[in-house]
Amino acid sequence: MELLISGLLIWSMVHFIPSLAPAAKLKLTGLLGETGYKLVFTVLIITSLALIIFGWRSSTPSQLYALPGIVRHVAVVLILLAFVLFTAAQFPTRIKNYIRHPQLTGVAVWAIAHLLLNGDSRSVFLFGGLGIWAVLEIILINRRDREWTKKAPPAWTGEFKLIAISIVTFIVVVMVHPYIAGVPIR
Repeated sequence: MELLISGLLIWSMVHFIPSLAPAAKLKLTGLLGETGYKLVFTVLIITSLALIIFGWRSSTPSQLYALPGIVRHVAVVLILLAFVLFTAAQFPTRIKNYIRHPQLTGVAVWAIAHLLLNGDSRSVFLFGGLGIWAVLEIILINRRDREWTKKAPPAWTGEFKLIAISIVTFIVVVMVHPYIAGVPIR
C-alpha cells in the first residue's frame, strides 16, 4: 500500500505545482527550459503511475464496505459521463460553457463511480485519492486563473461527434479493462 500512496502523492504534488506554486514552475522552467521542465514533469508522472500500478497489484485489499447491486447501474452511467467529460476537454464543445474543467470533473466523477463499485481499502485509497486531487486541482486552478472566458458554442455536429467518440472509447476501455487494470468488470 505504501507504493500506491507514494505514487498518489507524487502524482498530486507534481500536478499541483502549476496551480499551487506558479512561481516555482517559472523558476524551474527558467532553470531547466520549457523542454527540460516538461521532461522532468513527464518522468515524475510516469514514475507516479508505475508506483500506483505496482502498489495496487502488490497490496492485499481488505473489504471496507459493500453497496447494493443496483448501485452498479448508477456507477456505469457515471463512468460513461466521465468519458464524455474526458473527451469534451479535448474538443470545442458546449459542455465547456457549463463545466470549466471537464477533464478534472471527469476524473472526480470516474473516481466516485469506482468508489461506488469497489469498497476495498486499495480502491478507497486510489479512487478516493484521485477524486480528492481532482477537486482540489479545480479549486486551485480557479483561484489562480480567477476569470472564466466562455467561447461561442460550436456546431451541433461536434457535440454528436463528441458523444460518438466517448461511447466508442468507453466500449473499448470496458473490453480491455481486465488487461490494463488487472481487474475484470463484474
